[in-house]
Amino acid sequence: MDIKKIGVIGAGQMGSGIAQVAAQSGYQVVVLDVEEISLQKGLDAIKRSLQRLLRKEKISAEDADAALGRIKTTLNPGDFADCDLVIEAIVENETVKAKLFESLDKIVKAEAVFASNTSSIPITKLASYTSRPERFIGMHFMNPVPLMKLVEVIRGYKTTDEVTQLVMQTAEKMGKVPVEVNDYPGFVSNRVLIPMLNEAIQAVMEGVATPEAVDTVMKLGMNHPMGPLTLADFIGLDTVLAIMEVLHEGFGDSKYRPSPLLKKMVQAGLLGRKSGQGFYKYDEKGNKVGS
Repeated sequence: MDIKKIGVIGAGQMGSGIAQVAAQSGYQVVVLDVEEISLQKGLDAIKRSLQRLLRKEKISAEDADAALGRIKTTLNPGDFADCDLVIEAIVENETVKAKLFESLDKIVKAEAVFASNTSSIPITKLASYTSRPERFIGMHFMNPVPLMKLVEVIRGYKTTDEVTQLVMQTAEKMGKVPVEVNDYPGFVSNRVLIPMLNEAIQAVMEGVATPEAVDTVMKLGMNHPMGPLTLADFIGLDTVLAIMEVLHEGFGDSKYRPSPLLKKMVQAGLLGRKSGQGFYKYDEKGNKVGS
């Protein structure tokens, strides 16, 4: 089976990035969301990203125009009927994802592959909501998608070798480095990363240091390109909390307990860069303006 047309569900930060790299790699892409304004924001983000690559002379104007020409946006799930690969990139909530896949399973052709960009929810569990668990897999892209090379490829219990190889090859064609990992909560990346962010938040709550101090220690002492609290704001504190809760529930180990400060900030709507305030404050363009 050849992948020619890719459906992307969700026009947010991850979805728009996935759509962009797929289109740049020559695939026809259709992006689905629930509101026209969300689709327009996603398309605008893709245009800005392509312009940055153009300014840095990493792509030509012709390539940028061609990539945009391969992207179609839609509010109609029926436009996914003939997709060869469908990649879900919506909110990190199992119930919402389950409802989506149950619906798409009745629309998308039977031979198509379903993939989830979930950062922590077990692939086997998500696959169980469809009639095609053998054609269901995890494709966990890193943020920002156009720049980060890694894609975690996660096989569900019934995912076939054929589908795994097809998805690995597709990721490679997108210019990514696919790494196969086993289906455990958080996989590898977030099982290691998110507890570190949670511990940084806990250190702030306990008064060990300010957010600025914690970030500086990790940047200068551990050579991290971005401090953990800046990164948490970038990811979204609601997403960090959702992943910690999946880890806590999945392993039943108290070391994965979400920090009370993390919970409180999410309850208060302080979600990080996307809400304008988290551990730092941000302007409308997402630039940090203070703490």
